This record gives sequence, structure tokens and C-alpha cells, in this order.
Amino acid sequence: MSEHRRGRAPPQSGRFRRKNRSFPGSPLAYSRPVKENIRKLCSYIRCHSDEPLTLGLLGKEAGLSPFHLQRLFKAEVGLTPRQYAEACRLETFKHHLRAPKKATVTAALYESGFGSSSRLYERVPGRLGMTPSEYRAGGREVGITAVSISTPLGLLLLAATDRGLCFVQFGSSQTALLAQLRTEYPAAQIETLKPPYPEALNRWVEALSDYLQGGRRPLDLPIDIRATAFQFRVWAHLQSIPPGTVQSYAEVARRLGKPSAARAVAGACAANRIALVIPCHRVIRGDGGLGGFRWGLKRKQSLLDLERRAGSFDRSSRRNG
Repeated sequence: MSEHRRGRAPPQSGRFRRKNRSFPGSPLAYSRPVKENIRKLCSYIRCHSDEPLTLGLLGKEAGLSPFHLQRLFKAEVGLTPRQYAEACRLETFKHHLRAPKKATVTAALYESGFGSSSRLYERVPGRLGMTPSEYRAGGREVGITAVSISTPLGLLLLAATDRGLCFVQFGSSQTALLAQLRTEYPAAQIETLKPPYPEALNRWVEALSDYLQGGRRPLDLPIDIRATAFQFRVWAHLQSIPPGTVQSYAEVARRLGKPSAARAVAGACAANRIALVIPCHRVIRGDGGLGGFRWGLKRKQSLLDLERRAGSFDRSSRRNG
């Protein structure tokens, strides 16, 4: 029995790969560069995010097979087509809740294309920063625990819900930092703690302290934040940049499939309230300058130096080992 008859793929000739890249007859097939197709597909998803969007349907729209669409879309945008569609639905949902005539949660979720409350609640944590009803009420009855720690780069306040970190910022005093936290979550119930901390919170405190002491473990910590769809994409990309390395605002924009959105990327970095865990210090200007940083350029340079020293130590240890 031949390789092909046993179900194995035939040899990957150039001709086969070209044929497999798109659906013949698609209006976009072969007519535009892949990046342009992906950008147009993003617009299509945003306009139709309240409808069922399968890989097959999106593939026909982009002139790509479902397999190639999934791979190329993730490479260009940083999210899968499904994740991007859900981010768009979530942004539409939040818009309905913030509107002057606020929709009920139930009405907003169906108008946004979620289909059911269970689908919405499965996807909300980590993006809305709280449940839909809590968000609509401005954070009312949400419990937030805050602690401040001394670090080599100054005072750091971290605050968390029971789902993850919602605020990590440097400042000159605990009073000023708590005022910023209350501005961010005006209706939440905020409690400040001193050691000993609850187990989960203590792990997060230790991870941040270790990192700022030159630790080499990645800050893979849970976060519980509110964000627009674009901010979420930018912040997710920042977390993929290796410690000690940098990308320009323009480079980040290109990698997200929005080459003209360098200023919007800078805006998303400026809106970041989760220092270190969302590493906006790894984004610089195209001319090599540090650019902006909410917590001061001296801290930005110190963080990059710290990460580079930790990376150099790791490479030296591997060579000597």
C-alpha cells in the first residue's frame, strides 16, 4: 500500500504547498499579500463578531485554508482568530454596559454575540477585570487586597482580587499609591494587609520581590484587569518579548498586523497598570531612545539592565555547566 493510500500526506512539493494555501475562486486568493489579507480579515471579524465565525468561513473570506489561516493569523496578530473574535465581542459587550442608557447584562451579552451567559462568564476573567455585573456597577462589592513592599527600585504597591493581580505600581508613598488604586476601582472594597500574607498573595509578593532582586524566573502571574481589545493584544504581545530584549513601538505594531499603529501601541503601554508582569519597559523608540515610562526612565533603564544581567548569568552558567 502506498504512503498516500495509508493516509499520509504526499511529498510537500512547492506546487502542493501553493495549492494548499488558499481556496480556488476566493476573491482574495493570490490577489493580495498575506499580511493585507489578515488585516482585512481583522476588519471583517470586528464587523461580524456578533455572528458565528468558523475557521472555514474565515478561511474562505481570506483565501486561505483553515490550517494556514490559524497559523498565519496567530503569527501576525498574536491571537488565534477565535481569540480575536472573542476580544471584539467583549469590547462590544463593555460598550453596551458603558452606554448612557446602560443595557442589562443579559441584553448586552446577546447583542454582543456571546449566545449564552455561560460562554460570556467563561471568557471574561482576565480581560474585564471583574464579572459583568460588577463592572457595570463600577466595581461595587469587589474585594481588593493591597500590600506595599520595599524594593531596590522604590516602593511597590500590588493589589489583587481573588482571581489575580489588578494593580502593580511604583510610587513615592503608600498614601499616593492607594489613592491611585481607589481612582482605578472607585466602588471596590479595598483592604490593606501587613505580613503574614495569605498563601496565594504571599507567592505573588515573593515572585515580584525575587524578580527585582535579580531573580531569573519569569513573572508568570495571574492578572485580573480591564482592557480594550487592542490593549489586551498589545499587553499579551509584551509578555512574549524575552526578558532583557527590546522592541520598538513600530515593531510591536507591525507584529500585531497594524504597522501604522505605533502611537496606539505607545498609548496601550502608557495605560498599563500592571508593572513588571506586563513588561512595557521592554518597548522603546525606533531610534533606540527609551521613550516614555509611567514610573520614570531611570527605573525603565534599571529594569532592562537587571534583566540583561540575569540573562548573562544564565548563559554563563550554561556554558560552564
